[in-house]
Amino acid sequence: MATASDSADDSVDEGVSKHTLKITLSIVLVTIIILTALGNLLVMVALCKDRQLRKKKTNFFIVSLAFADLLVALVVMPLAAIELTTGQWNYGETFCLVRTSLDVLLTTASILHLCCIALDRYYAICCQPLVYNNKMTPVRVLLMMVGCWVIPIFISFLPIMQSWNTIGIESVIEQRKLNSSRNSTCVFVVNQPYALVCSAVAFYVPLVLMVLAYQRIYVTAMGHARRIGSLHRAGSAPSSTYPNHDHHGSSRIKNETKAAKTLAVIMGCFCLCWAPFFITNVVDPFINYSVPWQMWTAWLWLGYINSGLNPFLYAFLNRAFRRAFLMILCCGNEHYVPQGGFSPSRRHSGSVNGTSISLRLSFLQNRRYSDNSKRFLSCELESQESVGAS
Repeated sequence: MATASDSADDSVDEGVSKHTLKITLSIVLVTIIILTALGNLLVMVALCKDRQLRKKKTNFFIVSLAFADLLVALVVMPLAAIELTTGQWNYGETFCLVRTSLDVLLTTASILHLCCIALDRYYAICCQPLVYNNKMTPVRVLLMMVGCWVIPIFISFLPIMQSWNTIGIESVIEQRKLNSSRNSTCVFVVNQPYALVCSAVAFYVPLVLMVLAYQRIYVTAMGHARRIGSLHRAGSAPSSTYPNHDHHGSSRIKNETKAAKTLAVIMGCFCLCWAPFFITNVVDPFINYSVPWQMWTAWLWLGYINSGLNPFLYAFLNRAFRRAFLMILCCGNEHYVPQGGFSPSRRHSGSVNGTSISLRLSFLQNRRYSDNSKRFLSCELESQESVGAS
């Protein structure tokens, strides 16, 4: 028969177990926040210190993305971590609405930046360089970046501060607060119209655009790899278009395949991180809000982790950014100073926007290298070189 002493021991063990779990959870969350902040901060510092990076207009998409993810790490994650580890919200209802609005604003801005990067890569790789230069002018790039920050306001601060997301579900919110096992919580429950509109703008529409863009890039890259392979096997590659083709053909095929796989990794990480949250966000209002808060928290933090992965996927895989990072981390060691200029003989196997330079040369394979063609390719490389993964 259990004694009072046994019950006391069980209570102590349970208290120690909860305390250990809380400490472990705190360490994990702090680590995620620090890595996310440092990674995105490094991207921004690299652009500020490296003049060559500032010359490439498309790098500003990556830096703007890093700024959004940095704010997620500095503003959104700490408040979410405090609430999760302490089990309560002690900052009032108004600040709860502000925190929720910032959460929606910054995470949506991050996702929209990923969409813009996908569209930029589509125009750079699947269109001829002059088409790309006409589509992605500095003014248009700036407007796209502004849109990434303005559009989220219409699904965050505007409806949330006006309580549009709670119309028709006031009783559900009150019941959720009364039934909460925690002392005070920052409850965010949305009605069906808001769930559908918010999820469409913040995830589903960008997802469709990203899938279409990367699918086209993938097909283009793999098709060109097969073309290079067939020319290499036949030994009929035009020497004027593919210098040293016999020597470098195999490596170019590997570059194309690697670039295509990189695109698959980018899409895979994005879907893995955000799909569970937005699927739950749409489903929950239609099943009487029966999804437990633990699941909501897990999916939300999985989405936050995407902000920590973005620097690795979009900047750390970029040769120009890597050189800038090494310069910063190695205190300006001249060994890592980027090489200036463009040499066609040694840069043909480089990468632009996630695929190799040989893909860009496919548009010139049936024409001679006239002065105009050389200037055409050189100009395109100058504007795009720093965006690709190597």
